[in-house]
Amino acid sequence: MANQLATREAYGLALKDLGDRNKNVVVLDADLSKSTKTNVFAKAHPDRFFNVGIAEQNMMGVAAGLAAAGKIPFASTFAMFATGRAFEQVRNSICYPKLNVKIAATHAGLTVGEDGASHQSIEDIAIMRVLPNMTVIVPADPAETRQVIDFAAEYQGPVYIRLGRAAVPDVFGEDYRFQLGKAALLADGKDVTLIACGIMVAPARHAAEQLISQGISARVLNMASIKPIDKEAIIAAARDTGAIVTCEEHSIIGGLGSAVAEVLGENEPVPLERVGVMDTFGESGTPGDLLKKYNLTEAAVVAAAKKAVSRKKA
Repeated sequence: MANQLATREAYGLALKDLGDRNKNVVVLDADLSKSTKTNVFAKAHPDRFFNVGIAEQNMMGVAAGLAAAGKIPFASTFAMFATGRAFEQVRNSICYPKLNVKIAATHAGLTVGEDGASHQSIEDIAIMRVLPNMTVIVPADPAETRQVIDFAAEYQGPVYIRLGRAAVPDVFGEDYRFQLGKAALLADGKDVTLIACGIMVAPARHAAEQLISQGISARVLNMASIKPIDKEAIIAAARDTGAIVTCEEHSIIGGLGSAVAEVLGENEPVPLERVGVMDTFGESGTPGDLLKKYNLTEAAVVAAAKKAVSRKKA
């Protein structure tokens, strides 16, 4: 799996193509269009692109107004600012009236890298999934990102799409079809299930391959749809394999790990290990070094899987 595009780059290309096909699509950015890749849309459709400046709260309000007028707005900035700085506007101006705004936030997670903790949003999934009416999606690769952008344009209601800065390997072929609320089975197994989203999907797949050589058969699920989440797939995995590991480039508090824990706790309690950022902030460093320091690696997934299996009742 060779590195190709970052999901933010796939977003820029998909957005331009979407704009070619749908004249109701408009794009807003908070003075970061070169980084979020909305500049691709801006060059192709300058009359439907709005740079609101470094005013994220206002951007969400303008997006809400455009949605109320029948447009399909995609609002983009870094995840830290889209979910943190503009939270009140997202809550009260978009989610409460259930307006048709798509928030495509880039530079999520530790792989923002050298920009450091102030820009590394490891809380955004938690913040967005708690909001009524908000749909939360975390694409794993460029192919899935393109699918998600097309889906979001057709879906009626608020959508939060989490995108990254760094290039990621391909996970899916062009025949892949994203389905809201459905996990994608990437490998089947009987001893443990690895449930991953975003950049952690590829390490989860590699971990499953490693585990085979250690006598452990691992199921792998890509859980791009965080909200709504695929409860049926989680419950089935718990019943079939008896142990779960979640893998995310996000705090283990409030993100994928918490969402899966909620489903298990209410339906099918089994041993659960969560691979993600522990209760701490990131720091400045290269994406690769940060992933190693904070244990978001293939080796960490393997270790978590072995621990989860060891906790299963005899």
